[in-house]
Amino acid sequence: MKKIGIGYEFFKDFTKEKMYYVDKTMLIKELLDKGGKTTLFTRPRRFGKTLALSMIRTFFELEYDRNGNAVDNSRYFEGMKIMDAGDEILGMMGQYPVINMSLKSAKQGDFYGAFIRLREEIIGEFSRHSYVLKSDKLPDEAKEKFRELLNGLSIWNAKEMRFVGKNEWNEGFKQECAKYTAAIKTLSECLKLYHDKNVIILIDEYDVPLENAWFRGFYDEMIDFIRSLFESALKTNDALERAVVTGCLRISRESIFTGLNNLKIVSIRNRDFGEYFGFTQEETEEMLRAYDLECNTETVKDWYDGYLFGEVEVYNPWSVTTYVSEHVGAPERFAEPYWANTSSNSIIKELIENADNGMREELDTLISGGTIEKRIHEDITYGDIRENEDNLWNFLYFTGYMKKVSERLENDDIYITMCIPNAEINSIYRNQIRVWFDKTVKSTDRGDLHKAVIRKDTEEMAHILTEMLKKSISTFDNAESFYHGYLLSMLIGVTDYTAKSNREAGDGRPDIVLYPMNPKDPAYIFELKVRKKFNEMDEGLQEAFAQIRDKKYEDGILDEGYAGVISYGICFCKKSCIAGMYEPEDATY
Repeated sequence: MKKIGIGYEFFKDFTKEKMYYVDKTMLIKELLDKGGKTTLFTRPRRFGKTLALSMIRTFFELEYDRNGNAVDNSRYFEGMKIMDAGDEILGMMGQYPVINMSLKSAKQGDFYGAFIRLREEIIGEFSRHSYVLKSDKLPDEAKEKFRELLNGLSIWNAKEMRFVGKNEWNEGFKQECAKYTAAIKTLSECLKLYHDKNVIILIDEYDVPLENAWFRGFYDEMIDFIRSLFESALKTNDALERAVVTGCLRISRESIFTGLNNLKIVSIRNRDFGEYFGFTQEETEEMLRAYDLECNTETVKDWYDGYLFGEVEVYNPWSVTTYVSEHVGAPERFAEPYWANTSSNSIIKELIENADNGMREELDTLISGGTIEKRIHEDITYGDIRENEDNLWNFLYFTGYMKKVSERLENDDIYITMCIPNAEINSIYRNQIRVWFDKTVKSTDRGDLHKAVIRKDTEEMAHILTEMLKKSISTFDNAESFYHGYLLSMLIGVTDYTAKSNREAGDGRPDIVLYPMNPKDPAYIFELKVRKKFNEMDEGLQEAFAQIRDKKYEDGILDEGYAGVISYGICFCKKSCIAGMYEPEDATY
């Protein structure tokens, strides 16, 4: 069995390390046939964008070793589909200088830190191509400009000139920023002079600096820098042969790609290029067979399939690869939400925390396997996401948290019926909802409930618990474990008491017991029941009383030496509950 390349993003490594590779090399041919002068691919995170750019770079780059000899990279493509693409395309292999950049390092706490990281990335490409300085093909003026950008200001000097006031920058820092907005174009021109060929520019994760800046509060500064950088490199650059840009979200043309008429945007709605990011059904089944995991095909489909790119349904490649790696030799292991652990899922968190009743109902529908319909539009900015509910659902759709089921046109607007793609994404929503609800419960003043417990006011107890339940998501309402965790959280913090769950008492385990720190105070037992119908709640309450009696819970507590015990039965149904205090004569169930 070949090694499984978890976390590998460089195309050459798959050959060097003899790793399993799902052949996506025909992306090169389709890019030449159907791509634009500049092609923007937007796909969810961890869907192979970085690996695709590395493969494109390996194919086209005119690369030299340390001794100045041209490197033949054709060996990395031996036996792959692109080798049958014809002489015209194969004749382009190893023929172009390439500028390759990733913007993900700009995920910093402020604009200064983000700019320094972007500048380092640009300087890295100047350093990689510094061989041009040894040539007489570049005039002295071009070499001087190249060296200036290669060296840059020292970090120490940049820090000294950093602030004038809050979010203000002095002229020295502004000039440094302006200088590097044109740096990629300058490098392109120098490479063209040296190679006498136009340049291919590859930019990965272009929207990471923008998303980070939006969350961190310096979006306007970052978008100005990225816009100027792209205009210079991709719009007014006569040395450009082709460019490929990747990201998770299509940012509106007006905010980033102003006037870039040669741009082809390939989002998840486009019919072209659908099979090149993510694994198709055939590719997934082939990988499972290669590692003797055919018996897990349906599980993998339920958990990681369901993304629709154009007309092609694909699996999440990160999750499938991780699943195979984790299950080789252990096919009985449970599936897990691997993709969920690769980022903060902050947009889901924000959706849930700010959801009104209508949005909570939609979330409930989705988590239960249903669909919702939303107007779709691709030209959005991060700054627009909070403006209205449609923008938020658009963001979720284009970043992989929702899947298109169907679409329709109405008055020039496109409406998409969407659902949650698979069990993995469903688990992200469910877990975030649990975290939010637990946080909501813990931040609630539970003092009135605690007083009602001590006062034996069961009517007030039921009222408080019901009011809090109205904020929950209905999907969880039939799960006894949800109510158990909910009540336990609500009871934590009763003065001079400790809440314990499922500890032995008598002949069984009461659901929850409040143990007093002073043994002269009474302990409190809570036995929970759940019913699906409101008219069955009284019956549920009686069952709770009977269980307290039959399992001798109170005797068990008293045997521990406590002076007294008070027992409550509570029955939940959806977002309602009733409560009663147990008396021996009440246990008639």
